[in-house]
Amino acid sequence: MLAVELAIVVGLIVLNGFLAMSELALVSAKRPLLEQMVRDGSRGAGVALELTGDPGRLLSTVQIGITLVGIVAGAFSGATIAERGDAWLESQGMPTRFAEPLAFAVVIVTITYFSVVLGELVPKQVGLHNAERVAVIVARPMQILAMVASPVVGLLAWSARLGLRLLGQSRQRESGVTDEEIRTMIEEAERTGLVEPEERSMISRVMRLGDRSVRAVMTPRPDVEWLDLQDSDDEILDAIRKSMHGRILAANGSIDEIVGAIPVRAALVAAMDEGVGAVRALVQKVPAVSDRLAAIDVVEQLRRSPLNLVMVVDEHGSIEGIVTEGDILKTIVADIEEDDGAHIVQRDDGSLLIDGGYPIDELVARLGIPLPTGHGYHTVAGFALERMRRLPKAGESFRHGLWRFEIVDVDGQRIDKILAVPQPTLHRSV
Repeated sequence: MLAVELAIVVGLIVLNGFLAMSELALVSAKRPLLEQMVRDGSRGAGVALELTGDPGRLLSTVQIGITLVGIVAGAFSGATIAERGDAWLESQGMPTRFAEPLAFAVVIVTITYFSVVLGELVPKQVGLHNAERVAVIVARPMQILAMVASPVVGLLAWSARLGLRLLGQSRQRESGVTDEEIRTMIEEAERTGLVEPEERSMISRVMRLGDRSVRAVMTPRPDVEWLDLQDSDDEILDAIRKSMHGRILAANGSIDEIVGAIPVRAALVAAMDEGVGAVRALVQKVPAVSDRLAAIDVVEQLRRSPLNLVMVVDEHGSIEGIVTEGDILKTIVADIEEDDGAHIVQRDDGSLLIDGGYPIDELVARLGIPLPTGHGYHTVAGFALERMRRLPKAGESFRHGLWRFEIVDVDGQRIDKILAVPQPTLHRSV
């Protein structure tokens, strides 16, 4: 008889563990993974999605089950097993006034211990570490339990909503994952070895690409290679030969009169076989995009461009720069840079020598310096111009955060090199 009573208590603890595991698994399961499992044909994943779509009802169902199991387990163990322990202690000569509370205490402590360990901690760890797989398994039983307890679940869900409304939390939080949560998960994956540091850096750069404007990734106007179709044949051929890139813009008179672009290799072959006159026939139209466009949106324009090249123009139609697939790739993969690309070099004394064209968001991520929201610059040179309010001279400096920025070289109207030197805390600027 004692074995049956113990089996009932163990069964109640296991049932409590099942409910606890189900609750944590369904709450922790990632919706995109469940949706993928649905597409792969998993019916349980579809039920799990349905349950997680109404978390208030799910939590009410689980709470009903856990509460009932706890009450039954406590009452049953106190009424049966504790009485048997009391009788056994009295048979060993212990007075009734001591045997009864001692037996009750021992039974309650023992049942509580196993309920916490086997009915809560272990199942919740299983549900947390295998959330999607466990959610698919428990979805059907939890759906049945929700249907059986539907009247009580509805009452509890309504009561919970009323309580939230009284606390000013009536609006349901939008489910989803923020950029910061994604970055945190990637960093955690890197710490556990699931993601290599290079992979984490690349993923972060891809995400950052969505926050950048096209001006932050383009090759600016002063660095754009172009030739004038109105020049002589020798001048056109010389411009093609000196080109350092695979494509060169073609214009009529000035850079603001771009008519298209020419593939350099094909132009050299045509010039050798048919003369420079054939080069003009190779001009292909280049799509133009607004300088206010997001960098991520330019990718689709690059796919449609026959030369994988787009022009960036301002609201007046003047060319501001160009974007190629190489510009996008350099933004994502830090180690792939052209010889004239923007670099940052750390010196032995801890200072950083930075090209003026280095992206300001990359510098912010590296130095942890604060920047005002809504700033209109995209490079370190733009950052310096904004702080100094004028074109500085070599040797001038300013402080920002825990760093002093010194202008090292100015090339004409362009800030070419900036030195960032770490400063003591007392030099922090506002």
